[in-house]
Amino acid sequence: QVQLVESGGGSVQAGGSLTLSCVVSGRTFNSYALAWFRQAPGREREFVASISRGGDGTDYADSVKGRFTISRHNAKNTVYLQMHSLEPGDTALYYCAAARSDWGGVWTRDYEYWGQGTQVSVSS
Repeated sequence: QVQLVESGGGSVQAGGSLTLSCVVSGRTFNSYALAWFRQAPGREREFVASISRGGDGTDYADSVKGRFTISRHNAKNTVYLQMHSLEPGDTALYYCAAARSDWGGVWTRDYEYWGQGTQVSVSS
């Protein structure tokens, strides 16, 4: 059983920064491509960023490029999402996801395992 546990969410003002963490347990961490998604109230879950199984490739949604950075630390079984220049539009529940493949995708169906989410709220 694979478990993903997110942390690091909170409330910040626009322009602020947060770093989200997701610890993956249950199987070999480097077996998975990893991603972050988010879901705002009344909206569908959307892709934010992904990182390849080997950590040598990343992908970002256009809305976060240049502001967010995804990384992974295999020795800590952890994937991170550094978020800078946060905007009110970034307010959402942020989910960590894992896929048993070299690369994940941008769709929720590409990922087999999900965390419970961590809330990010950005005020203007």
